Amino acid sequence: MLNKNLKSWIEVNPKSDFSIHNIPFGIYSDKTVKHHACSAIGDYIIDLYELESADVFDLQRGIFEEKTLNSFIALGKTVTNSVRQKLIELLSDENSILKRDEALYKRVFKKQSEVQMLMPVHVGDYTDFYSSIDHATNVGTMFRDPNNALLPNWKHLPVGYHGRASSIRVSGHSFHRPKGQQKPADSELPVFGACKNLDIELETAFIIGKQTDMGESVSVEKADEYIFGMVLFNDWSARDIQTWEYVPLGPFLAKNFASTISPWIVTLEALEPFRVKGYMQEPKLLPYLQYNGDKNIDIKLDVYLRPQNGTDNLICSSNYKYMYYTMEQQLAHHTVNGCNLNVGDMMASGTISGHEPHEYGSLLELAWRGTKPIKLNDGTERKFVNDHDTITIKGYCEKDGVRVGFGECVGTVLPVK
Repeated sequence: MLNKNLKSWIEVNPKSDFSIHNIPFGIYSDKTVKHHACSAIGDYIIDLYELESADVFDLQRGIFEEKTLNSFIALGKTVTNSVRQKLIELLSDENSILKRDEALYKRVFKKQSEVQMLMPVHVGDYTDFYSSIDHATNVGTMFRDPNNALLPNWKHLPVGYHGRASSIRVSGHSFHRPKGQQKPADSELPVFGACKNLDIELETAFIIGKQTDMGESVSVEKADEYIFGMVLFNDWSARDIQTWEYVPLGPFLAKNFASTISPWIVTLEALEPFRVKGYMQEPKLLPYLQYNGDKNIDIKLDVYLRPQNGTDNLICSSNYKYMYYTMEQQLAHHTVNGCNLNVGDMMASGTISGHEPHEYGSLLELAWRGTKPIKLNDGTERKFVNDHDTITIKGYCEKDGVRVGFGECVGTVLPVK
């Protein structure tokens, strides 16, 4: 339940993603810090390593000095939730030690604009799903049969594939346009060269917070115990490479060159008040995928495209609540065969599209395979992503005047190397 009366003694803009109701986790560095775990409130990061110097969490201080959050997350939700609740207490208590101890305050709080956010977790394994019914229908309509857009298995299981973890990067990075084989429509043979149809995919991803052994399965009912939190995710896609290579085994070079995540992991507990009802799933799913209650989440998602030396153009406004399959169903299906989980594993939602054209989560859909170019405010057009374009994804939940957000997920495309 949301406590609308909960306030921080640190001033927070009502439009900030980092209200006292959020308290996400990340890793930062600056001129004096190589890597410390941190949280966020308003415009500030909260250095957890420095805060633990006052013994407020009763944990080994070194856990907050590691390169990633994996060891902290592995302590379990009893510990991580208690840290989050202690931060909320310290930030709402007018007699907090952080207000009374000026030296501690100066060590703990730093402006977000003055630090660099790092990759929050080591991702050992990464899986990408394909769980938006509008996206799957749009793609099926374009490339197959408009009257039979979904493949026979789609409404029976969350389709997914194992992706490349090593090329996932944190917000603010740039990467070179990929190259590979493509088969032009007017050619009988493939050609090699730079990707011409570079696309975005508006997604979120969830982070695994609890390990399992081979042979174990995670039920839909217990899935939330294994999900630490969520990030924004851009699964960059080389559509022309993908079209040629994906039969019969699916994405490969079209996907493994780069993915971008936001640096803050928003906990499942912070997102809980924003749960909403999901799709009526027909035909009825097999028992291991059935669930009760509200399991979708109302996360507003916006995508911006900024040309080199230009300004941001809002090209998409969608919502995570449009997902046909929930995170819990995705995790239950992922492990039903006994596949083991490790802390830090990342599982992406798949492209998130709504029913309306402005809610489509990829340029493939927004420009409808190049037939409806997007007009930008500088007078240029886009069918796909150009060199030096910057894509920014933003996401937040809002209810009863309370806002919980993810920050930004930013990536820039450089010319082919």
